[in-house]
Amino acid sequence: MTQRIPFTKMHGAGNDFIMIDQRDLGSATLDRDLIASLCDRRKGIGGDGLIIIGPGASSEAAFRMTYFNADGGEAEMCGNGARCSVSFAHGLGLMKGSASFDTKAGLLEGTWHGPGDIEVTLTPWQDLSLDLELGETPWPAHHFCNTGVPHLVIPVKDIDAVPVQEWGPRLRRLGLFAPRGTNVNWVAPAAGTDNFLMRTYERGVEAETLACGTGASAIAVVLCRLGHAQSPVTLQTRGGDQLIVGIDLEKNVLRLRGPAVTSFQGEVLIDE
Repeated sequence: MTQRIPFTKMHGAGNDFIMIDQRDLGSATLDRDLIASLCDRRKGIGGDGLIIIGPGASSEAAFRMTYFNADGGEAEMCGNGARCSVSFAHGLGLMKGSASFDTKAGLLEGTWHGPGDIEVTLTPWQDLSLDLELGETPWPAHHFCNTGVPHLVIPVKDIDAVPVQEWGPRLRRLGLFAPRGTNVNWVAPAAGTDNFLMRTYERGVEAETLACGTGASAIAVVLCRLGHAQSPVTLQTRGGDQLIVGIDLEKNVLRLRGPAVTSFQGEVLIDE
């Protein structure tokens, strides 16, 4: 039996997702292989991940965001995906201006400022470690911060010269970050401004993505701790969009603001 499942394709600063209302799944089950096939850019819908919006676990949460990477594996969180989830839930009538929502990483808060302009809180960062010893790499400094998911942060002078596809897979799987690995981010000052440029290699996607919200947040924490930036920190993604990260270093609070845009809607056929 074949079932038609409605979906919405969204992106947050170029980080793109297949959005599904859990109520539309009916009896259909999305296993790891099926999610990976839906995220395939040649044979499926295409996306950096798939997000299911369902009921919250408690009365505090207006909804729950369940996030899967493009390889079909469930991940703790995704900052850009969280903003898309807030926009999607707002369109479904699950929330109005602001609401709390569940994620695997914990309870977050989302705010709908207007069409395409979404802000979310992130879980308090942890495991901040400056000046890690990683062995021989082309860069003198390496830092680590977990902003709901783990991130390696590497300051560079020229963001365009970074060999992301060469070093991303190597650093992502270092034993120090076993067993689940880490995302890898590079950051450089944007000439003539107080902003910064970023690039990210994402685990699970196993490629460079056009943006990473939790990566931008990890970068912002590291830059502020090093004294190289002050809150709010503006980062320009590889896709050309801006992400703004507000940081309270004393209270360990992060807020991520940026675009969340609907690209198109459709239906996918799934064999039960």
